[in-house]
Amino acid sequence: MTKKKKVEKEINEQELNEEILVENESAENEEENSQTEENLEEEVSPEVKLEKEVAELKEKYLRLYSDFENFRKRTAKERIDMISTASEEVLIDLLPAVDDFERAFKANEKEEDGSKVLEGNQIVFEKLLKILKSKGLTPMEDMIGKPFDADTQEAITQIPAPSEDMKGMVIDVIEKGYTLGDKVVRFAKVVTGA
Repeated sequence: MTKKKKVEKEINEQELNEEILVENESAENEEENSQTEENLEEEVSPEVKLEKEVAELKEKYLRLYSDFENFRKRTAKERIDMISTASEEVLIDLLPAVDDFERAFKANEKEEDGSKVLEGNQIVFEKLLKILKSKGLTPMEDMIGKPFDADTQEAITQIPAPSEDMKGMVIDVIEKGYTLGDKVVRFAKVVTGA
């Protein structure tokens, strides 16, 4: 080896040794500092510890409370959005029936044959009923001659029964009732026999 390389090697070794010494000294200082902090913590009075703990708990409580408030506001907004757009799907499905009614009105102005007008109206009506049934809306059928049911019917008047066996029975249906699934969405308005 040349002298120059030996000198460089010695200098590198000296620098390495100095770095190791500095690291050891800093590690010792850190240990002393941590021991001093532990000693200080041990010397802190219980009142100060309690105050510190209360402050931490208050901070946790405030964070939890603000998280809950944010959650509550978000769910309230989502609920309002859902309510305002809940009927959107049904309305979109009803639009073709409305269009058919508009076309029928225009066609009825020119048509002189009443049977064709009636037939066209019947087709549009059937289409509308089909859309409503696809959404789960079903009409209450076959009520005449059956006992009055206060859970699904509303008696608007009573008339004398034509026969003794028709007392308490439905004699006439003024307005059909409808159910959506198992829930009554409109009570049937009926006339009962007295």
